[in-house]
Amino acid sequence: MFNGGIVINIFLCEDDKNQRQKFNRIIKKIAKEKNIILDVKISTDNPNDIIKHLQDNETVGVYFLDVDLNKDINGIELASKIREYDSIGVVIFITAHLEMSYLTFLYKVEAMDYIYKGDINTLEKRMEECILKAKKKFDKEKNKESISIKVYDKIINIDYDEILFFETSHNMHKIILHGAKRQIEFYGKLKDMEKELSEDFYRCHKSFIVNKNYIKEIDTKEKLIHLKNGERCLIASKLVSKLIKEII
Repeated sequence: MFNGGIVINIFLCEDDKNQRQKFNRIIKKIAKEKNIILDVKISTDNPNDIIKHLQDNETVGVYFLDVDLNKDINGIELASKIREYDSIGVVIFITAHLEMSYLTFLYKVEAMDYIYKGDINTLEKRMEECILKAKKKFDKEKNKESISIKVYDKIINIDYDEILFFETSHNMHKIILHGAKRQIEFYGKLKDMEKELSEDFYRCHKSFIVNKNYIKEIDTKEKLIHLKNGERCLIASKLVSKLIKEII
């Protein structure tokens, strides 16, 4: 989803051609002054151009949207559609209609900013602040540790901090990933997973690998690990003392 360098995809939707050209000039200036790559994917007066792009491409972007687009949908409704395809992207409204800012909360689009386009100095400064903040967000997302697993014909990426533990399945050659919100069964071996995972994970039993960050309590008598969500893992007797040292 994210490229190796600092590449930020920009989308502009503004019905006034002169305003669009001005926003493009500001973006080029920010890119040059801050030495970052800003790739303007779409600059348009038609909100459907952005929707179609998102339908056809897996994209994370920064979206500068006017509110009153004089089309069948307004900028806030467009932002709501964008969120269906890009939950990570950053939405910024640039508009003359400050009185409509409350609608961003009603539509729950999680806008980063709502900028008044009438003041050019404030406009440039706020656009730059938003782009730099978006860059920081995307860098953090890119550097998140995650694992890719194949489930039937799909590849699923899951962040380490969403994984509680792995256990061997009753189904031959399969593993069950226990996540914070879901369980996923897939083909694999724990010994292979152990090599791939970070130091946050510990092979506590022949049938379990646990995320140490989710351990609530270790029952040394019953040889059980109690996790923060109430689930439990087995732990081998010979590994109890070593695990305790690692989490203390």
